[in-house]
Amino acid sequence: MAQIKRIKCGTVNCYIISEGRNAILIDTCRKEDQERVRLECSDYTLRLIVLTHAHTDHAYNAAALSRQFECPVAMNGKDSDVLYNYMAQPLHADTLQGKALYKASIKVLANEKVPDFKNKVFLEEGDTLEKYGFNAKVIALPGHTYGSIGIDLEERDLIVGDALMNFVKPSESLIWHDRDMMRASVEKIKSIGERTIWFGHGNPVDGSKIMKL
Repeated sequence: MAQIKRIKCGTVNCYIISEGRNAILIDTCRKEDQERVRLECSDYTLRLIVLTHAHTDHAYNAAALSRQFECPVAMNGKDSDVLYNYMAQPLHADTLQGKALYKASIKVLANEKVPDFKNKVFLEEGDTLEKYGFNAKVIALPGHTYGSIGIDLEERDLIVGDALMNFVKPSESLIWHDRDMMRASVEKIKSIGERTIWFGHGNPVDGSKIMKL
């Protein structure tokens, strides 16, 4: 059975999915977190890096880690523009917490570009990660960005990136590019079935905790 190890870097999470030494890294955290994430991955044979979306706080270290561990980086192609321009898909918020997060994100991240990586794999809804040794399926979760995706691991755990957030309590994404898509993705997550939900921001929860969103 595959295991999930959470790497908490401030308010941002990335995850190592492993079975024995074989592993996949989900997201890569921020520039200043590169050494910590690298050290966490060093105990494994890293087969793939998956980006849940292309915002710099999740994708910045993909290029460096891909080179070091000689593995490809997988993402949804609809986020390609965001790699080079954080605001290529403008963000919005309508709550006090969301507006505060938006302002903090713009201040810290808007002028950062994700370093380019050449070894890209593009993932779509329904693709599996069996090629890399894991019983995991890609779930399209657009809204926070057009190309946001989740990873459904063994129909047991669901890594949702920023399609949901858990800063104070589980919620829909506090900032989004397309609100209607974001809400549809929330309903999609709720319909998938019993899972442990792992967030891009915040502690994991039992799936029952999101059913009232």
